[in-house]
Amino acid sequence: MAENQTTVALNIGSQRISMAVFEPSKTGGLVLKGYETVEVLADPSTEAARMPQTRLAVLELAQKLKVSKQKVRYAISGQSVFTRFVKLPPLDSSNIEQIITFEAQQQLPFPIDTVVWDYELLESAGIEKEVVLVAIKSEALDEINSCVIASGLTTSEIDVAPMALYNAFQNAYADVEEPVLLIDIGAKTSNLLYLEGKRFFTRSIPVGGVSITTAIAKEYGVNFAEAEAQKVTNGLVALGGGHTSHLDEAVAAMATVIRNALTRLPTEIARTTNYYRSNHGGNAPRRVLLAGGGANLPYAKEFFEEKLGLPCEYFNPMRQVMVGKTVDLDLIQKEAHMMGELVGLGLRSIGKSSLHIDLVPASVEEERAAEKRRPFLIAAAAMLVAGFGAYAFWNVSAATVAEAKLEEITVLQSDLAATAGPIKALLAEEASISANVKEYVAIKQAQESWPTILDELRAHFSSEYTWITDLEPLTQFDPTKKNDPKVKNGESLVKPEFDAAYGTSQMASVKVDAPPAVNMGRPRPGQPVVAPAPAVATINAIRVKGLWRENPIKQDIVKKMVDALIASANPYFSFTTKDAKGQVVPLQYEQIVRMNQAASEAEEEYAWPFEIVIPLSQPMPSR
Repeated sequence: MAENQTTVALNIGSQRISMAVFEPSKTGGLVLKGYETVEVLADPSTEAARMPQTRLAVLELAQKLKVSKQKVRYAISGQSVFTRFVKLPPLDSSNIEQIITFEAQQQLPFPIDTVVWDYELLESAGIEKEVVLVAIKSEALDEINSCVIASGLTTSEIDVAPMALYNAFQNAYADVEEPVLLIDIGAKTSNLLYLEGKRFFTRSIPVGGVSITTAIAKEYGVNFAEAEAQKVTNGLVALGGGHTSHLDEAVAAMATVIRNALTRLPTEIARTTNYYRSNHGGNAPRRVLLAGGGANLPYAKEFFEEKLGLPCEYFNPMRQVMVGKTVDLDLIQKEAHMMGELVGLGLRSIGKSSLHIDLVPASVEEERAAEKRRPFLIAAAAMLVAGFGAYAFWNVSAATVAEAKLEEITVLQSDLAATAGPIKALLAEEASISANVKEYVAIKQAQESWPTILDELRAHFSSEYTWITDLEPLTQFDPTKKNDPKVKNGESLVKPEFDAAYGTSQMASVKVDAPPAVNMGRPRPGQPVVAPAPAVATINAIRVKGLWRENPIKQDIVKKMVDALIASANPYFSFTTKDAKGQVVPLQYEQIVRMNQAASEAEEEYAWPFEIVIPLSQPMPSR
């Protein structure tokens, strides 16, 4: 095979980094010509050393497979990127690019000029179009790409692990029509992929192999490396019904610890399935495929069958891929369920991928632009040489050419004048349509925002030691003000007393500044006088009141819930403000939470109150 027909695929996981070399087969498929993998210890305490370790691992793989100085397609983990599925109105395809750019500016939690992003249109059940947006901070992508460049490779394309898995599934399971859930259990996160024909939805859950290792280390008081070794050597998942009664006592105890650490994953799967069905019109999965290194634990398949009540099997992306003679076939059979990303990347080289996400760092974009300009520069140089030769002839016939050109321009000017009017009308119509689209998108966002906000609060404010007693929207809340019970900050938009009159609103009337009057001039005869729109209070914060009761960490249980909410990076919430210099700074814990310290020290009380105010990133109309 010629070198330009070889495809190098690289999957950069948190703990497992793997590389494969593919070539196209004569039948249009893929042939695996080489495969290697390197393990990197994903100890949370050594996160600062992960990039240097990744750089060494990629270099080692490139040397083993002898692919230095070649172009590589690689995938980054789902936890490294921001992924959002957005529904679009059924518009003409010519406006799609503009609408998606507008949506990206609204949906991404970072300024759009600080991220690298891409999108892909998806099939949807209704008339609305659906698009998946994928973004990563430019600095983070440059850091990952530097690890690849340092190994002597050059970047061809950058994909995301869930998208590469989707492409691998479509190739290997093209005959499957029933709804499928693909669970990819990685080191730090698990990717959930809901697959129905060409439809697709994914979500990353912060539960993986590291969660299990951390639980073992905490239970037995050992360091992370020793706990990882014990998990790999003796670890298995305990099942119900006295499954561990015949095992060694120490092994059985560890199996129970592993089961408890994994139990959160089925809970999150059930929650995500409900969200997928209600918000995206999907169907509940009828079949489960397991992938990733976390699925290697003995009895993991049986555990998910027990918890999910569905048939489970291991994902095999190699079903339609041939294996070369020099590749260890036994190793491929053993690790096939961990090779989905590599196969998905390889399929892009032969044009058999359904999703084409490509996150392009600035350095790679400049290189691509230079390659595109190179033929034009060569052609320009040739034209310059020819131009010198033709200069003498042009100089002699310049007057004749100028007269002919003038006549041509005169005719063109006449034609353009005839079409200028219709073009202006079309431009005005386009501006009107664009304004309507923006209003429609804004309405759809407001429609979906509150269920999403309530789901996020329910996910992070659920604890056996706390309960919520009141939730109300606020207007005119200022997060920079001192959190003092004596200082009024924000007004509730809920009436203090319930009004039993039928048909009356329970939203409080809050006085806000009226919009400035606009001088529209004197109306023409018969033209109605349009009154200015009344001022409407906007919701810029949510106040949550509740109680906490005695627990091992006392009132820090509230801080733990707030920290989890901040870490979720939900785009509807804003936990930052600007200081006197205009710099963006994070809000202090005391600016968000109000506790009654004196009440919490009174031991005779059963529970103590707390109050949390959560600022919204974008104010919402109260009606």
